[in-house]
Amino acid sequence: MWRDPGAPTDSFYLIRPECADDVPKTKFKIKAGKTLSERRWRAAFSPEGYLDIAKTLSRIHRGGIHPSIRGEVWEFLLGCFDPRSTFDDREDIRKRRRVQYATWKEVCRQMDSVVGSGRIITAPLITEDGFPIQDPLNLLEANPNGNASDDPTVSQKEDSEQITDKRIIQWKLTLHQIGLDVVRTDRTLVYYEKQEHLSKLWDILAVYAWIDKDVGYCQGMSDLCSPMIMILDDEADAFWCFERLMRKLRGNFRCTDSSVGVETQLTSLASVIHILDPKLHQHIEALGGGDYLFAFRMLMVLFRREFSFGDSLYLWEMMWALEYDPDLYCMYEEPESMGRSEGSKKPKSSRQFGKFERENMKNGGNVGDQGPVPISVFLVASVLKEKSTKLLTEARGLDDVVKILNDITGNLDAKKACTGAMKLHKRYLRKVKTA
Repeated sequence: MWRDPGAPTDSFYLIRPECADDVPKTKFKIKAGKTLSERRWRAAFSPEGYLDIAKTLSRIHRGGIHPSIRGEVWEFLLGCFDPRSTFDDREDIRKRRRVQYATWKEVCRQMDSVVGSGRIITAPLITEDGFPIQDPLNLLEANPNGNASDDPTVSQKEDSEQITDKRIIQWKLTLHQIGLDVVRTDRTLVYYEKQEHLSKLWDILAVYAWIDKDVGYCQGMSDLCSPMIMILDDEADAFWCFERLMRKLRGNFRCTDSSVGVETQLTSLASVIHILDPKLHQHIEALGGGDYLFAFRMLMVLFRREFSFGDSLYLWEMMWALEYDPDLYCMYEEPESMGRSEGSKKPKSSRQFGKFERENMKNGGNVGDQGPVPISVFLVASVLKEKSTKLLTEARGLDDVVKILNDITGNLDAKKACTGAMKLHKRYLRKVKTA
């Protein structure tokens, strides 16, 4: 096994030897006095369990999170827990959520017994008319051990009748697509050499596809979920972390007959570039790229392909810390309370908000035509600005634009990318305000 020499010591950073030359090297390094360490993390809690979120955010801005505590910290950054809750509060919430996840998983298992079996499905199980497909040759990949007792067609044989419930049909139709994506996700990592880890990822995505009635499962979600199962040992905890991340991003995956969800952010990106670099925007439009679809992947999976595995996690936590809102938990858990009078609530210090959010508050909001512009859009904008000279002088068509942007893979620095995004954000707010 080969370890990226710049990567932290966690086992899931281990790269398969045959892939060592093909993956970007991790630039993230643990820095004493800058990276949020376990000692400083523990010290940020009061005896009752209240978290000093302001100090935590400041530390993450400076140097990211030590991998040993990454899972715990992400649960706060993504709104799984309220920093104003106690240790006991959070333990109660965790227990309740684990029960809820187990309930949903059992519902899914009743519909298809491969769920929770330690196996995955990589070939269609059902026709669009609801009839089971019973050709075992199509399902060999779901039974890697070759044991007859583990035959994945058992779930079909248990119920060979036509299914008429359209929601169940749609869910079953997605199971093999989830499987195909799972076996391709982060395959350079030693972690996924174990079947149990593949099946854990598949189970979480299968359950999520069932409970999210509007979006279900879409390609790219496996890239977003994969880190969750690595940094959080309990499957239910990993599910809820992923579910909270999807609260932020599910709009990107919401598709209709006339539009793709991520188009909203692409439109915002076009607006940002038009305001900050009209010459570059005009050039991209002249090349036929005014819809900015070449940035689709960056926004959909949050730069997972442009950075090494370790650096993408570092980028994510800095992004979430920068745009953190202390009301995140309440927005998800108690949305009805958000519209009530704030008179009875203790005013929040601006330091409890991430730096990106503080800039928005100070400048009267960061609102594009489609609503608030997320930091991910400014990250893409910073990449385009950095490559603007090359794009203006060398790009003679959209293929050239794609090639120039593909060349950044493995060469981006997460810290610099966030710093560049924040600078562009400030400039954007000033220009919009004066306009």
